[in-house]
Amino acid sequence: MENTPGVQQLFFQHIKSSLPQHLSLVDEIAELLNISNDSAYRRIRGEKPVAFDELRILCLHFKISLDQLFHLQSDSFIFSGKLSDNTSNFFDEWMKDVLQKYSYICSFEKKHLYFISKDLPFQSFFQVPELARFKFFLWMRTFLRYEDLRNKKFSIADQYETYEATGKKIIQAYNKIPTTEIWNYECINSTIRQIEFYKEANFFQSKNDVFVLYTKLEELITFIEMQAEAGKKWTNGETPNLSSADYNLYIDELSLGSNTVLAEINNSKLCFLNHSIMNIIGTSDERFNNYIYERTLNIIQKSTQISKVGEKARSRFFNSLREKVDRRKSALKSAV
Repeated sequence: MENTPGVQQLFFQHIKSSLPQHLSLVDEIAELLNISNDSAYRRIRGEKPVAFDELRILCLHFKISLDQLFHLQSDSFIFSGKLSDNTSNFFDEWMKDVLQKYSYICSFEKKHLYFISKDLPFQSFFQVPELARFKFFLWMRTFLRYEDLRNKKFSIADQYETYEATGKKIIQAYNKIPTTEIWNYECINSTIRQIEFYKEANFFQSKNDVFVLYTKLEELITFIEMQAEAGKKWTNGETPNLSSADYNLYIDELSLGSNTVLAEINNSKLCFLNHSIMNIIGTSDERFNNYIYERTLNIIQKSTQISKVGEKARSRFFNSLREKVDRRKSALKSAV
C-alpha cells in the first residue's frame, strides 16, 4: 500500500510548484532557513518536522496562508498587496512590482495570462511613449496626488525616462507570455474621459497635446488590431517572428469586465485584482483561482473571438474604437 504524502510533504510540493524552473527547492529552503542541504532534504521528505519559526519564514516568503496549508474550508481568501500613497517613491515601486510579477511569470516553462478588462490593459499604453507619459502624469498627479505635480500641466515633451525604461521592460516581459484578453466596446471610454477631463480643466500646456494624444490613441488601436489579426504579440515599431507569444482576443458584449488578471504557471495559478485605481492585490488561493479560471472560460465561451479569425467582427470592433477617438479629434478641429 502506497504512503499518502503528509501535510508537511504537500506543503513543500506546493512551494516547489511555485518556483521557477531554474531554482532548486532544496537550495531555496536551505538558504531561507539557514540550514544545510541535507537538513533541508529531511524537512522536504517529512523526516524532520518543520519548526513554527521556520514555518513562519517559509509562509511569509512564499506568501502561503495556514488556511491554504491545512485546506480549511471557510469564506475567507488570503490576498496580499500594498496600498497606494502619495510618497515620492510609490509609483516607482509600483512600476517595479509590475515588472517583477511579469518577470516571475516569464520564468516558468508553462505559462499563460488571462485578462478580463474593463479598460484597455494598462501595459498597452507603454507601447506608445506619448500615451505612456500622459498615463504616468495622470496616475501621479490625479490619482496619487503627488504634491510636486499639483500645479503642473501636462506636456507631450515631458520626460519620464526611468518610468519609460521600466515600461519597455514590462512590455518585453509581457510579450513573452501567451495571453488571452477579453475586451468590451466600452474599454476605451475611460482613457477618452481622462483626456477630456484634463482638456476641460486646462491641465494641458498646449491644445496641440490633446490632438497628439488622440492621434497616438488611434495608433495604439491600429497596432493592437494588427496583433489580433496575427494572433501574436510584439513591440510597437518592430516586427513579429515565429517565436512571438500567442495573442488571443475576445469581445464580451454582455458585461464590462473587472480588470482581473489570472496567470497559469506550471500546475498552479495566481490571480491579481485591481482596486481603488492604483492598487493591486494578489492571491495563490487554489479555490479562489480555480473559481476565477472557470468563470473566465465561461465568459470566453459567450464571447466573440476576433484574433486570427473573425475578420468582419474584428474590423467592426476596432473601427468602433477609432470612431470614438475621431469624433473627439473632429470636435477639437471645429473648436479651433
